[in-house]
Parts: sequence; structure tokens; C-alpha cells
Amino acid sequence: MLQNTGKLGGCTIFITGASRGIGKAIALKAARDGANVVIAAKTADPHPKLPGTIYTAAAEIEAAGGKALPCIVDVRDEKQINQAVEQAVEKFGGIDILVNNASAINLTGTLETPMKKVDLMLGINLRGTYLTSKLCIPHLLKSKNPHILNLSPPLNLNPSWFKNHTAYTMAKYGMSMCVLGMAEEFKGSIAVNALWPKTGNEVSVPPTKETMNADTAHKTCLNFFLGHPLLPDFFLDQEPEDLAKQMEEHGATPAFKSGKADSAATGPISDMFNIIRGILSPDIVKTTEAVYRFDLSGEHAGVWYIDLKNDAGSAGSGDPPTKADVIMTLDSADFIKMFGGRLKPTMAFMSGKLKIKGDMGLAIKLEKMMAMMKSKL
Repeated sequence: MLQNTGKLGGCTIFITGASRGIGKAIALKAARDGANVVIAAKTADPHPKLPGTIYTAAAEIEAAGGKALPCIVDVRDEKQINQAVEQAVEKFGGIDILVNNASAINLTGTLETPMKKVDLMLGINLRGTYLTSKLCIPHLLKSKNPHILNLSPPLNLNPSWFKNHTAYTMAKYGMSMCVLGMAEEFKGSIAVNALWPKTGNEVSVPPTKETMNADTAHKTCLNFFLGHPLLPDFFLDQEPEDLAKQMEEHGATPAFKSGKADSAATGPISDMFNIIRGILSPDIVKTTEAVYRFDLSGEHAGVWYIDLKNDAGSAGSGDPPTKADVIMTLDSADFIKMFGGRLKPTMAFMSGKLKIKGDMGLAIKLEKMMAMMKSKL
């Protein structure tokens, strides 16, 4: 981890999406350097499945040594951004650094991506970045050392990065084009850069993606550079198939396999699997002893698995690590109902909503896990 220098002491950093994840990690890193941090994010009330609010993030930032200003901001809402900018200037006297971190992701193909998801990604990633930058720039121009840092990829026109998730790629590249255009437009006045995640491969205890991006953001704002070898992520100059293999060799989990996008990398199915992973145990594995594969269609199409046969069990996206004993094919909406305790596998099968390939008895054994899921929801 990069040591703090104190050079950000007294600087005001406006970070979108800073209530959790990479945004909060960057905020905490800056706070340890004595920065003032504006937490511009939507989550004011606790989310039922995701940790953190703008207020809990503010408490952590102040505990780390910084000063915090939590602001309720949807980056699609010009009025909310304006209010947050005005509050930041009033409280801290100006804005020195803007970090456009807020982003939406949906890794599905053109026919599988609902327009509401397209609008969401373009609204947050592209328009939100442009709008937040536009409203902060008049204040950044008054700073002695202003920066804009976008969490966005290099503009790689390799078709591999378009074919599986065109809408997401367009939205993220929109953020990158903001960097390209504004860097030239405000050359000599504001330093405009992009930061895109990579995974470290030469450390004894691998840092989290959040920590590495926080360190790199810190270095970027202090005009430093990375000094250790890294593994690539999305949109870098490498084919998805090779990238997935290389990431897995180093213990990372790519969000795609064999060139196919994980169509539910975020959303309700992913949320369900987070809960499933949380309740897995050797006892459940012992009473089940089966590997399940789920081929989901509909709004959140994709392939997922639950391994209740090996070790303490595992669950995730893509094909299971070993051959599936049972393959279940159903609509993603029915999957959510099933694991939410509102639809039994036997009833789903009898009504034609669920197709089962394999041992029906093993399918019924899943009902124990589903009952446990219901108590967690």
C-alpha cells in the first residue's frame, strides 16, 4: 500500500459513488492524507443487501483523519449535483479534485439488454460524468493544482470488447472520451486523467481491487506512477479468452469466460448468489452432495452454479468447476421466486416453468437451501 505523504492535506476531493467499493476506498486513502472529502452518492438509507451509506462512509472518513461532507447525489440529476457542489464550496472553500467513480454495469448482448438498463448506463456513466465535470470545472479552475480523475478504460477499439456487451462498452467509453476531450480542452489548467483497474501479481497478500485503485488514484493526483507489474482487466489489449485464463492463473475471478459475458454480473441474481455463498457450509454439502447448474433466460440471462458436493461448497457465475449432476433451465424471474421461497421446484417443474436434466431427487434436495435463503431475505 502506498504510504501517505500529507500532500493532499487541506485539499477538497469530490467523489461520486463514494459510499462503498472503489469510491469509498479512494475517499479513505485521501482522508488518511488529511483531505476534505465530498461523498456524492445515492445511498442515504441502508440498502437491504449492500453495505454502506453516505453517512457511514462519512464516519469512516473522519475516523481516518479527513473531513467529510455526505451529499445525496444521483449523477443523473443536475439539481442534486449543483447542490452538492455548492455545499462543498461553502463548507471547504472550493474543489481541488473531482473523481468520477459512479458507474453502472450490465454485461449483456444487444437483444438481452432492456432499454432501461441502456438508459441507466448511459445516464450514469457517460452523461453523469460529463455533467459532474461540467459543474465542478468552474471551481477546479480556481484551484492551485486541479485534477479530474475518471474511473474509465483506455479507448480500445478491438471488437472483442464490444461484441458481448455493446451498451456497457459505449457507456464506459463515453467516460473515457470525456477524459480525452477535456484533457485537451483544459490543457495547462486542469489535469484530466483516467484510471482503470488492474490486478497485482507480485505481492504475498494480494490487495483488493478497491485498495489498488485507491493507491493508484492517490498517486495520479500526486503525479506519481505505478511501479509494480499488473494483470490486465476489461478493455486492455488482450483477447477476452486469454485474459480470463491469465486472471484465473493468478487467483482472480474474471467476469467473463470463453468470450461470453457474464450476463448477470450485477443485479438480483448476483445478489441471490451473494446470499447463497453466505450460507454454504460443510453440513449442507454433506446432506446434498450434488453440483447444480442453472441456465437462466429472461431479463437476467446467464449461467450460474452451486457446488454442494466438494469441500465446503461454492457458488458463482459460469460453468461449475466439475460436471453438473443436475441442470435446471428456467426464467431468471422464476429463479428469484424459487430461491426467495415463493416457488417450489416441484411446482415449477409441474407447471412447465422449470426443466430439469438429471436426478429429480437431487433437485428436491435444494428446497432445504431455499428455506434457509428465505430466512435470509
